[in-house]
Amino acid sequence: MINRNKLLGIMAENNFTGKKIAEKLGMTPKTFYVRMKKGDFGCKEIEIMVKTLNINDPMPIFFPNLVTFKDTKRK
Repeated sequence: MINRNKLLGIMAENNFTGKKIAEKLGMTPKTFYVRMKKGDFGCKEIEIMVKTLNINDPMPIFFPNLVTFKDTKRK
């Protein structure tokens, strides 16, 4: 699941509408919003959005639920 609010905020900051991003991704605006709601974007689509919207840190937007654990050894 993506952080929809962060993505919409970055789109607004960069003066991009859903229609403009959809065009960059080669899909209709309706498809874009459905896929955003489901969090269903492929790697290439994420890459295009990161470059188009100048996103420096895509992790909190596209992978907000990804949790990393540091390597701990049991003693």
